[in-house]
Amino acid sequence: MNDIAQPLYFESGGSHLFGWLHRPVKPADSNLGVVICNPFGHESICAHRTVREFADSIAAGGIPALRFDYLGTGDSADGDENADHVRLWSQDVVAAIREMRRRTGVERICLLGIRLGALLAALAAVECGTVESLILVGPVVSGRRYVRELRTTQLAGIALAGASAGEPDAGRSDPGVLEAGGFSLSAATLQSLKQLDLHTAAPPPVRSILILDNDKLPAAKRWAESLSNSGIALEYRSMPGLIEMAMTAPQFAVVPRAMIDAVVRWLPGIAASAAAAPAPGDAVAHPLAGDLESLSLSFADDAEPRQKSITERPVFISGGATLFGIVTKPRSDEKRCRAVILLNPGADSHIGASRMYVSLARLWARRGYFVLRLDLAGIGDSATRPGNADDEVFPDEAIDDIRRAVAFIRATYSIADMTLAGLCSGAYHALRAAAEGVDVNRILMVNPQNYFWKKGMTLQQVQLVEALHNPGLYRQRVLSLRAWRRFFTGQVNVARIGVIYLQRLRLGAESLLRDAARRIHVRLPHDLGWELEKIVDNGIRVTFLFARGEPGIDLLKTQAGSTVSRLGDRCRVRIVGSGDHIFSRREPRSVMEGILSEELFARADDAVESDGPHPRGLAQAPVE
Repeated sequence: MNDIAQPLYFESGGSHLFGWLHRPVKPADSNLGVVICNPFGHESICAHRTVREFADSIAAGGIPALRFDYLGTGDSADGDENADHVRLWSQDVVAAIREMRRRTGVERICLLGIRLGALLAALAAVECGTVESLILVGPVVSGRRYVRELRTTQLAGIALAGASAGEPDAGRSDPGVLEAGGFSLSAATLQSLKQLDLHTAAPPPVRSILILDNDKLPAAKRWAESLSNSGIALEYRSMPGLIEMAMTAPQFAVVPRAMIDAVVRWLPGIAASAAAAPAPGDAVAHPLAGDLESLSLSFADDAEPRQKSITERPVFISGGATLFGIVTKPRSDEKRCRAVILLNPGADSHIGASRMYVSLARLWARRGYFVLRLDLAGIGDSATRPGNADDEVFPDEAIDDIRRAVAFIRATYSIADMTLAGLCSGAYHALRAAAEGVDVNRILMVNPQNYFWKKGMTLQQVQLVEALHNPGLYRQRVLSLRAWRRFFTGQVNVARIGVIYLQRLRLGAESLLRDAARRIHVRLPHDLGWELEKIVDNGIRVTFLFARGEPGIDLLKTQAGSTVSRLGDRCRVRIVGSGDHIFSRREPRSVMEGILSEELFARADDAVESDGPHPRGLAQAPVE
């Protein structure tokens, strides 16, 4: 590492934001700092690794860099969801500039913005006179066009989930809210965005701008040409990498090294021009506290005294590759020693898909739980093991990471009751940890798509999902005139369908064989039923939660056979009647969070029953 990355909280408009300050080990002789402005929503989740790499590379060149989460995003405090976030987030950028100057003593600031963050950077430059220059990566130039793009994403999500066009806004007080990719923008925010257009706005009051545009669909070229007579030192380049870094799932996202190199080469000239400016009297370097216990964020409840608020703080877990996480702590008077560890879904960072882990952690902390949102090694803000790839979803060492995290939480907070929870691959890792004897009391698994994994299994797993899921689709299409027309015109791959049905028959036969072997106490490969029996015999409670139609449901039936039904209340299966794989829409996500809370609280309180019946096993009725 060529920098020292330190977590911090800082104030913006009466609320607190979370960020990382990357201090160079060998500071350059300059008077410049870089503040990085994130993209919005799912693009921010996809680009997390790239944002971190930008900060690392800038600090390696001797210039401090600050990356941070806007209000209501990432690990920052929650805000009013009906507010105008364009205005609030622009203020957050100005607050980050102020914090950078206070922490490092630099006078001049370069703002590096990605997508919507680039537009916010341009707006903040108008408000803050210390902005020296702008680096705009794939900038949103027209707010109206950006809203149209989000609408398209929203409609695509609705189509994939099989929902009606009005469903995402169902139950909302404001029908103008837009929800895309699991993230919402208020009506006030949309209205502000539609009024923003860099083509018609005055040029930003900065000395220099570097624009790195999308080479496939350049959006900023015409705006860049309009700046040619503005007196701003402008460099425009169209480059590959934007789609791969910000619009591709994190486990498949590619860090755009060419873009990072272009920024690193461009910054020294800006830093040299900034070095001559004297530092003002209020820009005094203030080092971060070395004790992370003193670095925390409080969430006061209006109905309770300040000393009973929940708090959050960053933690580092050593003992191998250093792991990072955020612990949300219950009120100071909480006597029950209970904790939950939330495990990464895919290569998403510790905030989880649609930021659901943040809302779950704060909800459960208010019910008396310590909750750790953990980054496994190589994911999010944790270190990567030497020789391993970044953002590896199924590393062999994940169980070691979980074991260390469990030991850390138990020892630090004297925890007696421990739960592992996760979505998708997080669910898989919770299951594997329980099967390997990690010291936990229960596991909550949301939409697992596989229960066994070895390196190089990706293609095999896709074929397995097809064999389980596609026959049902084919049966639905038997009465479709369009499907038959495609069949008679040779557009249907009959051989492939035949292979899928043969695989389905094979999987069914293997399931029956495993059930028979289990009765005579013989374990066959991929016997999930045997593992579940072992887990519950160790006193661990198990909950599976699926969105209807998830392939993991059929896979559970196939690989566990009759075991789930026989285990009864010790292994429960809950099904949400709507929702996609990551519960990206508000209403299904709210139902999912309620079921998880019900399962967690009831089981932690020694099988206290919640409202309504609890059907058993795979015969359990879906939750609509």
